[in-house]
Amino acid sequence: MAVQIPYVRDIEFTYEDSEQITPLIRRVVANNPSAFTYKGTGTYIIGHGNVAVIDPGPMIDAHVEALMRALDGETVTHILITHTHSDHSPAAAPLKKLTGAKTYGYGPHGGGHGEEDGDMDFVPDVEIRHGDVLKGDGWTAECVFTPGHTSNHICFALKEEKTLFTGDHVMGWSTSIVSPPDGNMRAYMASLRLLLERDDEIYWPTHGPAIRDPKPFVRAFIAHREDRERQIVEQIKEGRTHIKDMVPIMYAAVDKRLYPAAARSVLAHVQGMVEDGRLVTDGDGTPRLDSEFRLA
Repeated sequence: MAVQIPYVRDIEFTYEDSEQITPLIRRVVANNPSAFTYKGTGTYIIGHGNVAVIDPGPMIDAHVEALMRALDGETVTHILITHTHSDHSPAAAPLKKLTGAKTYGYGPHGGGHGEEDGDMDFVPDVEIRHGDVLKGDGWTAECVFTPGHTSNHICFALKEEKTLFTGDHVMGWSTSIVSPPDGNMRAYMASLRLLLERDDEIYWPTHGPAIRDPKPFVRAFIAHREDRERQIVEQIKEGRTHIKDMVPIMYAAVDKRLYPAAARSVLAHVQGMVEDGRLVTDGDGTPRLDSEFRLA
């Protein structure tokens, strides 16, 4: 069964230019396009005069300089971090040094020092939790805890515009990678379902364009993940019991260079399927990339 993901249209922008996208929101896109960041990291500036910055982005001097140009004459009161991957949080350090603003996030990276893309240096000045409300000059942001992509992922809901800044939890161009040990598929699915209970009217992800009809989009993401788990069951029934053999079949339409990331996503799925008793694995029962899996 194929699940159609309702991807939204492409976006037009110029790198490092500040773009006013709503009355309260500006965006500066970093020049770091890749297979994982799409056209680049979108850093958001909320408000006017006394402002918040969401996801300052990667440690690229030109991007930090562009942010400071966009912030000229204004005071940064909050630096908000959705999660600690290297394309989201590292520029918080120079931005904090230049502005004196405090950083806000759920906590430091949870994946351990073996995770290649984790920002191990970031520790928030203020730890925030689900339901916390941050207030600034003309803006109000509710914290929405959405673990799964990372264990410390949190979204921010701008009350004045019924907007949710979704970080990498819901991206505007692709499904998110969920990579253990810090990524957890069961948590990710629960966090997607949490969004269906909310009344946000528009999502602004850190990568890709706005999502203007979010609930069908989220439902499609959930269906896509459920379909992946059905595919895993089918692969095992057909005798492919190792992840390395499943990936080329399940991701036949994907660039082979992305197979390692796809394998980690499959690992996240089988971890959950072992936990809920649908699959069993060899050895000590802990799912690993090289484990053999069979139906329970």
